[in-house]
Amino acid sequence: MVTSKKPLLPRVILIVMVCLVLLAAGTLAWLLLHPAAMRPGPSAGGGVPAPIATDAPPTPGIDPTAQPSPTAAPTATPAPTTVPGPTAIPVELGETPDAGQEYIDKIVFLGDSTTYGLYAYDLVPLTQVWTDSIGTLALFNWATDPIAYRDPAAPDGPSESLSIAECAARRKPEYLIITLGVNGIAFLDESQFKAYYRDMLDAIIQASPDTKIICNSIYPVDDRYTPGGISSQGVNAANVWIRAVAEEKGLRYLNSHDALMDENGQLRSDYSGDTDMGIHMNGTGLNALLAFIRTHAYQ
Repeated sequence: MVTSKKPLLPRVILIVMVCLVLLAAGTLAWLLLHPAAMRPGPSAGGGVPAPIATDAPPTPGIDPTAQPSPTAAPTATPAPTTVPGPTAIPVELGETPDAGQEYIDKIVFLGDSTTYGLYAYDLVPLTQVWTDSIGTLALFNWATDPIAYRDPAAPDGPSESLSIAECAARRKPEYLIITLGVNGIAFLDESQFKAYYRDMLDAIIQASPDTKIICNSIYPVDDRYTPGGISSQGVNAANVWIRAVAEEKGLRYLNSHDALMDENGQLRSDYSGDTDMGIHMNGTGLNALLAFIRTHAYQ
């Protein structure tokens, strides 16, 4: 018996197709049973991205629903109160109402022969004039040249030889006007002049701390008659030094020089009392000096 043979290839293709259909159906069924497998896999770093929070947790102790309180308007800080300090007292004595003769009576005048003239012309008593026995007291020997001191309680009695400091300690004058320096400007430089002046002031202040000290300028001179070394130029320089030391020590300076000079800076001719030295004033000049002192009183 002869059997016919059917082609084999169509059968194989059919079998393969059936297998593919069954495989696809099985895969679909498995995926439906495992839905998580359909989500994206891990990131490249191997970790699962953390979920992004949409609401931050409330801060402990703070009510997240509370409304902010209104901000108070800033209070203006008051400007600090300025308390004025003490007014600086100028070193140079300015013009004042006439203080009268009673002011002159309270002053002791310390100086050289230009100061001694106040007694020589009978303008003040000798008890108010401190100079050496011959009226040549110089700044550079203030500590060694004694004063011919006379006690106001015994004005006609003998004088005592006392140092300037001893006179200050004994008398303790209310006011002391010092006019020294013309004897010595010929050979004292600025540093030396100031050193002598400071030392003298320190000694007086220590001996009589309540005395009101006035550092007076050196009086103008007449250059036509002054001896060698004394000149208007030297006097002007020394007066600047005196003023500087007075300011340094907190004392007062009296610029009587300018009230006694003429338009050329020389001692006025009607005030000049000699043509031998050109440094001494006559009674007219000394009265003008006292008038200036009275109208430029210590304040």
